[in-house]
Amino acid sequence: MASANAPNGLTYNQFVRDVATMAVYQTQVVSGVVQGVDADFNTIIPAMLDYAELRIQRDLDLLPLLTSNSYSFTAGHKVLSIPTSDFVTVQTVAVGVNAPLLPVSKEFLQSVYSDPSFQGQPLYFAMTGGDTATGGLTNNNITVGPYPDQSYPATIYGTQRMTSLYAYAVAPEAGTQMTFISAYLPDLLLQAGLIFISEYQRNFGAASNDPSMGLNYENQYQTLLKGAMVEEARKKFSASAWSSMSPPLVASPTR
Repeated sequence: MASANAPNGLTYNQFVRDVATMAVYQTQVVSGVVQGVDADFNTIIPAMLDYAELRIQRDLDLLPLLTSNSYSFTAGHKVLSIPTSDFVTVQTVAVGVNAPLLPVSKEFLQSVYSDPSFQGQPLYFAMTGGDTATGGLTNNNITVGPYPDQSYPATIYGTQRMTSLYAYAVAPEAGTQMTFISAYLPDLLLQAGLIFISEYQRNFGAASNDPSMGLNYENQYQTLLKGAMVEEARKKFSASAWSSMSPPLVASPTR
């Protein structure tokens, strides 16, 4: 559940009911879970949530997506493999007593630190692809330079995917549980869902019954997104002049 000062967030049941209402579909409650009367509508609900939630997470660098994990570099091995499921994007890598490494290109590491006999505490890192065996499905590789001269603890910060609202599509969670997006960005979630449903209804092109429907939802999503992007920047002190303040209309503070 969201806190008392959160917006009017969306549980799974509320999301399905609101989308169905806007898209003019009838709903019913089955074993405590709201679903459409139309079987095809129910079939696309997981895909609709994928579209909406993944789009929001890609459009907004949400602060709650940032997390960290601990690993260990092995002496004499310059490649650290981390599970793909741990991070979507790696932001920082630190070794030892939180000594941050400088991100560089793999070509730099190949040119300067290709000799395994030259070892020391790593100073640089580069993302160098995924594991060959599964085509990157299992691990992502981080290459460092120089080669570690001993075992070093490592702390990596990066972003991860949030739990989907669809994970709560069972009773009683369907009527009580929310995700961060559905609790604090319900307007964006609903608009993104409506963009998807308009495609399902074939209302997204010149030959459709209402070619403006999908575009109107998209325009409204973009309007809401602009405000949300500023708010996320403020949370991370990367707003105006690297502060947490809203962009000023008159004053122009220095960095």
